[in-house]
Amino acid sequence: MRTRSALRAVACAFAVLATSAFAQVKIAYIDPLSGLMAATGEHGLRELEFAAEGINAKGGVLGQKLEIVPMDNKLSPQESLIVLKNAIDQGVHYIVQGNGSSVAGALIDAVNKNNERDPSHAVVFLNYAAVDPDFTNDKCSFWHFRFDANSDMKMEALTSYMKGDKNLHKVYILNQDYQFGHQVARAAREMITAKRPDVQIVGEELHPLAKVKDFSPYVTKIQASGADSVVTGNWGSDLQLLVKAAKDANLKADFFTYYAGVVGTPPALGDSGVDRVKVVTYWNSNAVSPAYEPYIDAYKKKFGATSDPYTGAMRLALTYLTDAMKKANSTEPAKVARAMEGMKEEGPFGSTEMRAADHQLIQPLFVLTFAKAGGALKNTADGTTDYSFKQDIKLDGPATARPTSCKMQRPS
Repeated sequence: MRTRSALRAVACAFAVLATSAFAQVKIAYIDPLSGLMAATGEHGLRELEFAAEGINAKGGVLGQKLEIVPMDNKLSPQESLIVLKNAIDQGVHYIVQGNGSSVAGALIDAVNKNNERDPSHAVVFLNYAAVDPDFTNDKCSFWHFRFDANSDMKMEALTSYMKGDKNLHKVYILNQDYQFGHQVARAAREMITAKRPDVQIVGEELHPLAKVKDFSPYVTKIQASGADSVVTGNWGSDLQLLVKAAKDANLKADFFTYYAGVVGTPPALGDSGVDRVKVVTYWNSNAVSPAYEPYIDAYKKKFGATSDPYTGAMRLALTYLTDAMKKANSTEPAKVARAMEGMKEEGPFGSTEMRAADHQLIQPLFVLTFAKAGGALKNTADGTTDYSFKQDIKLDGPATARPTSCKMQRPS
């Protein structure tokens, strides 16, 4: 009898060890993996998986490996709610999303309702690129953490540069017709007027998100307005096609953008974008700290010499997440969320902080100009061999921070 009991005890011990060895922290990636914006979503997935592989190679977190679960939301808020439910049914407690503030807004509301209704299946939302300021202001949530600068923070940096630009006289504002595009347009109008009252805004227009296949009519309007500069928050195919139309029409205006460095855009710019296209970003591959260079080298070795891991928020989000799990000694969502509040991490360009008041990451920002590669510009723009981005200005974290109206409601 004692022998059988001992054998059962040993068997149970092995079962526990086996379960522990194969236990995984599931992280659902909810972004477009089909349609016009698929290239952007697929790039994000690649970076997230690569960052997770690096953590897993070092043993994972608390004896568990990170498992990335890709889920195609087709850039639809409604589809996102469906895949979120599927993720929760699969035991996912952490989700990552970034493309589309309309999607992010729907996910925040759904996560809040789910976590209040069923705390045992609580979900933490790691937002790597949806930058509507409301998400860390009036619509802030204990369960939502943003690892990108919001659109007002980015416009603050962009207009800090524009303030001293003597070539800036007439501006045309063109954006996608949804939450993020509206916020960019508002911020551009307000901040340009405040910092450069001498500058004339000669046009302002919104267009459907991810539905325009020919931007030549918009470029014709820009040319007719006499604008010397265009401010746009366009991303994905909407930016690539806009750039192509401007190039075809020989539009000489400068572009002030949020996403000129992302997939497909640098190759579309070509020579026509040199010294004329600018981007506000947290990523500057030619200014990373020495400790970060092996990461870039490993990424390029795996995905090609012209690849650029510009979505640094992916790696930083997983760093914050796993360090918060270690700090809490738990993978339980509420404990991890509390541990992440106020945390600080050294990023590739300096110190960063997850502000406890609103869960907005405070980090350095750059304004860069599209340029010919060479010399100090050794790391090329994504998808190119001849082009890179040169630094105009850098603002450290505290200089990018803005006040928040968030009144965080934390679970008891």
